[in-house]
Amino acid sequence: MRTLHVRLTVTAVAAAMALTACDSESGDDGKDAAACRIAVEVGPGNAATSAGDTGNVPVTLTNRDSKTCTLKGFPGVELRDGDSAWTVADEEGAQPAEVTLQKDETATFTITYVRGNGGSRSAPVKTVKITVPGAGDAGSHPWSYGDVALKGAKTPDATVSPVQVAGD
Repeated sequence: MRTLHVRLTVTAVAAAMALTACDSESGDDGKDAAACRIAVEVGPGNAATSAGDTGNVPVTLTNRDSKTCTLKGFPGVELRDGDSAWTVADEEGAQPAEVTLQKDETATFTITYVRGNGGSRSAPVKTVKITVPGAGDAGSHPWSYGDVALKGAKTPDATVSPVQVAGD
């Protein structure tokens, strides 16, 4: 009888641990295990045509998952040229809202940047790497908006707005 009680207790503990693991929102690598499938479209934008001009690049996020997805926060944006990378700062003073998307609904955010002059105070950007909050891995996209001015060696003159419902 005592052996049966121990076996049942071990089985019950193992089952409880398995159920807890199913409800977990994070995988072993710390990423959201229930991440949404988001399609990312960069541009077309209001490109800065001359050095010192400000440009805006809209980014559209579409929920391609059959489940509802919730996005909250600022997207991670990294401007890249081969091995060089420059992280774009969050828009100062902006407060991210929670955005809930049903299948095929969209949200947006904007990358605002100052066009560089191609010299040592410019980042020769070729791609933009975007990480969407709540959508798992980052994706890279071509950057066709020219060099981006630098405030410092690793600080681009650029900001990213929080995610918001498309049309707001």
